[in-house]
Amino acid sequence: MTCCSSEEAREQRRINREIEKQLQRDKRNARRELKLLLLGTGESGKSTFIKQMKIIHGSGYSDEDKRGLIRVVFQNIFMAMQAMIRAMDTLKVPYGDPSNEEKAVIIRAIDYESVTTFEEPYVSYIRDLWNDKGILEVYDRRRDYLSDIDRISQPNYLPTEQDILRVRVPTTGIIEYPFDLEQIIFRMVDVGGQRSERRKWIHCFENVTSIMFLVALSEYDQVLVECDNENRMEESKALFRTIITYPWFQNSSVILFLNKKDLLEEKIMTSHLVDYFPEYDGPPRDAIAAREFILKTFVDLNPDADKIIYSHFTCATDTENIRFVFAAVRDTILQHNLKEYNLV
Repeated sequence: MTCCSSEEAREQRRINREIEKQLQRDKRNARRELKLLLLGTGESGKSTFIKQMKIIHGSGYSDEDKRGLIRVVFQNIFMAMQAMIRAMDTLKVPYGDPSNEEKAVIIRAIDYESVTTFEEPYVSYIRDLWNDKGILEVYDRRRDYLSDIDRISQPNYLPTEQDILRVRVPTTGIIEYPFDLEQIIFRMVDVGGQRSERRKWIHCFENVTSIMFLVALSEYDQVLVECDNENRMEESKALFRTIITYPWFQNSSVILFLNKKDLLEEKIMTSHLVDYFPEYDGPPRDAIAAREFILKTFVDLNPDADKIIYSHFTCATDTENIRFVFAAVRDTILQHNLKEYNLV
């Protein structure tokens, strides 16, 4: 009887050891793949961030990839010029050269989504409009393509990495981008940011390692595409509040990217933060004070005093800035993951 009991005890210990080994393997495997959920409202810079990861930690963009984006760059040029023509009308700004008014009518009538080429006479029309004193009076960052019309209109044009980073294609559905970094797979997931897309994904994610939430600093004076009387930053704050209080994300680290800091620096000189956020009591035309105020409004939404909100100011189109920031983010994510599995 004693011998039988001893054999059973040995077998039980063996089984326990196997279970423990399997648990350790599961922990190691879980550590090898980290899921990063990229969240934020539409046009906050999520897709640009994914592109940067492909450039910095992936294989970048092949010539074939670039050729596939030529049409989208052309469409963005028409879309940008049409936006400025509309701004001319809204602001009642006259054209410096009256002959450009007819060119504006022609360009505005183009369905930019159907554009596949960039040829005469449209190249000349857009170039003339871009150089018009009236258009220059209402321009914004759309100049990034418009100032390169001569280069982009060449027959052998191939988009540069900067062209790719700046090209705008609204994200619909879910896009995953995995990349290997120091023997760990980072699986970055980008989702549609518009309200119509959000309901498709908001309840679908559990056990993500980190929430990476992007805020466009420059949107403090803008309204939503889907609802033209709601401030974009207020919508971003509402989404952030929702995300950080979901039980599904209770164990996920939260990293807040206050993006488009370069646009904030430009815009704050003429568009005053206090006009949109009366509680702001800092100096006018001060980008540092403005961004610190915006950061605080987001951090204050965190109801859990024990949960740290990690934050970074970014310019998603600046590869070196994103390289530097993501190195810090990677360390934060890895440390958090080690703690989660009781490995530190």
